[in-house]
Amino acid sequence: MTDVNGSSVSPSSAFDLGAFVGDLTIEEDLNGDDISLEGLQQELEECKHDEVVANILSKGTKLRDYTKGVENDLRKVELDSIQDYIKESDNLVSLHDQIRDCDNILSHMETLLSGFQAEIGSISSDIKILQEKSMDMGLRLKNRKVAESKLAKFVEDIIIPPRMVDIIIDGEVNEEYLRTLEILSKKLKFVEVDTMVKASKALKDVQPELEKLRQKAVSKVFDFIVQKLYALRKPKTNIQILQQSVLLKYKYVVNFLKEHGKEVYNEIRAAYIDTMNKVLSAHFRAYIQALEKLQLDIATSNDLIGVETRSGGLFARAWEPLKNRSAVFALGDRINILKEIDEPALIPHIAEASSIKHPYEVLFRSLQKLLMDTATSEYNFCDEFFGEQHMFYEIFSGPFGVMDEHFNTILPNCYDAIGLMLMIRIIHQHQLIMSRRRIPCLDSYLDKVNISLWPRFKMVFDMHLYSLRNASVRTLWEDDVHPHYVMRRYAEFTASLIHLNSEFGDGQLDLNLERLRMAIDDLLIKLAKNFTKSKLQTVFLINNYDMTIAVLKEAGPEAGKIQMHFEELLKSNTALFVEELLQEHFNDLIKFVKAKASEDPTASPDKPITIAEVEPLVKDFASRWKAAIELMHKDVITSFSNFLCGMEILRAALTQLLLYYTRLSDSIKRIPGGSALNKDLVSISSIMYEIRKYSRTF
Repeated sequence: MTDVNGSSVSPSSAFDLGAFVGDLTIEEDLNGDDISLEGLQQELEECKHDEVVANILSKGTKLRDYTKGVENDLRKVELDSIQDYIKESDNLVSLHDQIRDCDNILSHMETLLSGFQAEIGSISSDIKILQEKSMDMGLRLKNRKVAESKLAKFVEDIIIPPRMVDIIIDGEVNEEYLRTLEILSKKLKFVEVDTMVKASKALKDVQPELEKLRQKAVSKVFDFIVQKLYALRKPKTNIQILQQSVLLKYKYVVNFLKEHGKEVYNEIRAAYIDTMNKVLSAHFRAYIQALEKLQLDIATSNDLIGVETRSGGLFARAWEPLKNRSAVFALGDRINILKEIDEPALIPHIAEASSIKHPYEVLFRSLQKLLMDTATSEYNFCDEFFGEQHMFYEIFSGPFGVMDEHFNTILPNCYDAIGLMLMIRIIHQHQLIMSRRRIPCLDSYLDKVNISLWPRFKMVFDMHLYSLRNASVRTLWEDDVHPHYVMRRYAEFTASLIHLNSEFGDGQLDLNLERLRMAIDDLLIKLAKNFTKSKLQTVFLINNYDMTIAVLKEAGPEAGKIQMHFEELLKSNTALFVEELLQEHFNDLIKFVKAKASEDPTASPDKPITIAEVEPLVKDFASRWKAAIELMHKDVITSFSNFLCGMEILRAALTQLLLYYTRLSDSIKRIPGGSALNKDLVSISSIMYEIRKYSRTF
């Protein structure tokens, strides 16, 4: 940067405002007002970067001189501007005139627009008036339409069309007649319910005609329903088909009578109850009589576990052939009835044509199945046709009475415990079926039957129990070691009840079976004591225990407790028989082994075991051991009914014999000079060979 003399000036000196300000002098009157310099430094700092201020300060011009120069320049510009205005004065006058003319035009337009605004305000008022009139007219129109609608509905509900009169009086009861009844019902309800209608003059003209139509309709549909009810009384009528295909089509007739002819409805209701009560009672009575011809007698009061003699017949009927006697105590195929629980009921004339008779539980299931199906159908029909479920109990009072009469005759003469338990299970299954159908109408009846069956079963069971406790041993005893028929009866009877109780877990029945088990234990011991030989007693017990276990296994794992009891008895008696069998053929050897074979020959110097003592035993065994084993084999074969059981016992006996002989051989080895008997000793391998030979036979 250069100064006025053309010398260069550094940038730092050009902007050193502090140094420049330090040379400033304030030429003011010392007597004037005080001048405050506060903030001057800050303003100078702010103006430091202003180009104009920086230029002035860089030239070194005094501020006062510079200010005067600026004022002179402004004055000169002002004078020049005045001269310009004077030159343009004519144009300004012309512009003024133009502005005045525009102002006059705008004033005229303002007047016109004000007029338009007034007219628009008048039109808006007219439109508002028209809008109010339109709304009023719309409201009146709406009210008139509502009034017209209500009046039209009133007229429609209260008038009686000629066509309706013709159908009610002369028409047949069909679908069109039912639709007309619905219309008549609506009209009757209309004039009865609405209080305003009751006060109308139109009702006075119409009401007598409506009442005549009501009476005529009630009379006509009453005759129609009664005629249909008579059809139910005809022989061989399929009641369910008639109900479903005919009566249910006219269920509205019953609703009409219930609402507009209560007395007539009660007559029809009573007539239906009386008709169905008699018809169903007759059907069930005839069905029961037909089933009785198919009944297979199973047991009498003498058919008990502990009774020998048999006489009479179930329900005072002729005695069945002996081939049916096994069913008294064994379940057998009778269990199949529980698998056929929901099969259709027997048709008597078809079953009779096949000449096949059935145990009573089969007839019982069939009768209960028929009752369930009939009751379900009737219960649903009463609910749908009459709208009254309670009618069912009035209708079925007769059939229930027929069933009760039948059971009151059957149960006192029933001594078939298996059949009674099957009937109890059948009732339980039928209760489940009715529960799945959600039909509660037979709940109390099925409970009553179940309650009557249990005491009878308990009584018959106790008869079996007392027959064992009071059995005559002298009468029952037979000189035969094979399983006794009383024990077989017990095993089959117990297995049957256990099987029937498997899914129910009846604790009371388990207790009764335990009582029966204790009674048979006592009786079997008494029968065994009639054998003179202890061995025969043991064989008798083993045969009976083995047979019982085999039968109980058929009942499944539920027989575990009782089966385990007999298995323990079988095990203990088997061990006893093995000892008795060996003593019969090797008594001296066993006595010696038990008495001295376990002793050390040198331990007792007073009575040492000598060769003279054991030599006869060794030679005797060597001379006849094979023959003795053969005799034992024959003895076992003839003594035990179950071949597998006999072979198991024989193997146990031979194993025990091997143990005895092994102990004898060991004692000989400890005797001084015992080696002299080695030539007479039978080798263990030879005995093992014989054992394996007899083991292979089973």
